Amino acid sequence: MDLRRPPRSSSGGVEPKIRQVGFFTPDASAPSEPLPPAAVPAPSTKQGAAAGSPPASDDLSPGRLSPVMIPPPRHADHLAPGPPSPAAADAVLATSAPARSSARLDVASEIADDDSWSRAPSAAELEENKRTLAEIRNEGAPAIPQKQKTSKAERRAIQEAQRAAKAAAKEAGKSAGPATSKQAKSAKTAPKKDVPQAASTVASEKKVTERLSERERKLDAPHPRMQFDDVHKVEKAKKRAVVNQSEARNRVELFRHLPQYVHGTQLPDLESKFFQLEPMHPSVYKVGLQYLSGEVSGGNGRCIAMLLAFREAIKDYTTPPNKTLSRDLTAKVSSYVSFLIECRPLSISMGNAIRFLKNRIAKLPHTLSESEAKASLQSDIDRFINEKIVLADKAIVSHAITKVRDNDVLLTYGSSSVVEMILDYAHELGRKFRVIVVDSRPKLEGQGLLRRLVSRGINCTYTHINAISYIMHEVTRVFLGASSILSNGTVYSRVGTASVAMVAHAFGVPVLVCCEAYKFHERVQLDSICANELGDPDVILKVPGKAEDHLKNWAENANLQLLNLTYDATPPDYVSMIVTDYGMLPPTSVPVIVREYRKEQLWI
Repeated sequence: MDLRRPPRSSSGGVEPKIRQVGFFTPDASAPSEPLPPAAVPAPSTKQGAAAGSPPASDDLSPGRLSPVMIPPPRHADHLAPGPPSPAAADAVLATSAPARSSARLDVASEIADDDSWSRAPSAAELEENKRTLAEIRNEGAPAIPQKQKTSKAERRAIQEAQRAAKAAAKEAGKSAGPATSKQAKSAKTAPKKDVPQAASTVASEKKVTERLSERERKLDAPHPRMQFDDVHKVEKAKKRAVVNQSEARNRVELFRHLPQYVHGTQLPDLESKFFQLEPMHPSVYKVGLQYLSGEVSGGNGRCIAMLLAFREAIKDYTTPPNKTLSRDLTAKVSSYVSFLIECRPLSISMGNAIRFLKNRIAKLPHTLSESEAKASLQSDIDRFINEKIVLADKAIVSHAITKVRDNDVLLTYGSSSVVEMILDYAHELGRKFRVIVVDSRPKLEGQGLLRRLVSRGINCTYTHINAISYIMHEVTRVFLGASSILSNGTVYSRVGTASVAMVAHAFGVPVLVCCEAYKFHERVQLDSICANELGDPDVILKVPGKAEDHLKNWAENANLQLLNLTYDATPPDYVSMIVTDYGMLPPTSVPVIVREYRKEQLWI
């Protein structure tokens, strides 16, 4: 047998299962055996011979190098995991003869004398090798249980059992009676004895049915937030209400989730009940009447009036027997807040102040006496008003005055207390500037601001919001107030603020919003629809200087609805800077103020 093997691949190269690991020099003294003609076919062309077929044994010389051909091992551990094909098995058995690496090996003659390597394996040997390989491969594999074959009658029984289980589950969900549940259980357990495959299906159907009914019960539960388009919740709220309010007939469909009541009937009703409301403190009752009549308005004014009323109520408070001060006083404050909400919805700044007061009540030490606890709460309210409103406004004025220069034309909208303080301080410093007061119906708050500024000798111009685009080219800066600033930078202020900021942004005029930090809120709002306050629609009908009222009986027309929005939302893209008591910052930095000062510094 020759030491070299011819290639069996179609490309003429070396068989992939044969590795070339080195070269050897054949010994001249070792006799070479003649190569059988069937073992090495002669190449048909020169290209085939040059491609990789080794030279014949007759061409070997003592000085030439020939590659050593080592066959792959015959152990089963190195075999491929897949089932071998007959061709692959023949190749493995045919190429499994060890090659003689050198003539110096003593076993070379023995291997050459054994004719089992040169002859082709028989069919019986191939079958035996295949069975051995299959046994070795399946030796460590886990046994897979085969699925039991069911007949047609058994499959039909399984289907009938599933249908009966579904029908029983539906009846149990509707009636919810014990008798029905027992029948359902019996209908489910009857086919289990005969057909064990239906057990898991019936159990899964039962779980799905129970889960669906639970989900439906959750959907039927009312939303935690008060929605005035829910008839049942509105009826419950009316029973607990102190103020008798009647719903408006022509309600705007887009704002049905907001309270829409007939205005003008609450104030006389409350005045008649003044001596009948025993649990209500007179100071809180007075503030509620001022809210209804519009005597107290503005974010800071309403918040200060509410805190002062709570201060008087805490001063006159006495803890009932068998009750603790913290719990009972918190319930009292909650009842006062509910009454104020009935008079007028709370602003966001008032909500922050109420949260601050309840937090201070909850943190009162139990070792304090009643008088000491009340004195502590009163001092906390005074400190909140002084630090978060009065001193905060002075800090805002000190920051914003750096943006007012000589020969500036400053525009403001409506009437903001902190903007008025900025203009007064700039006038006291001797700055030469002109103020444009933009106003809008129906409140016309700018007229009061105009009257006060003119009395101090400030040069002013007054116009309505419909002429904002005609005078914006004269303006150098815009100063606006805000009811609240949300965590996404949205400015929540009186309606019309968004239009003024949008026009100023179109003309390239910087917009500065002045707002105290206690008005910041973590809420995110993108529009003025989901949360807003609706004013009296009859106020829109009253036009100053016109005695004619063409829409006097508008409520009788079912096709006509009047909408009087109180606030709007200004996107942060139209705001250049926000001036707060902590400094001047862009709208993108509002979440930092909310995060850093909300827990301790801001609310306490």
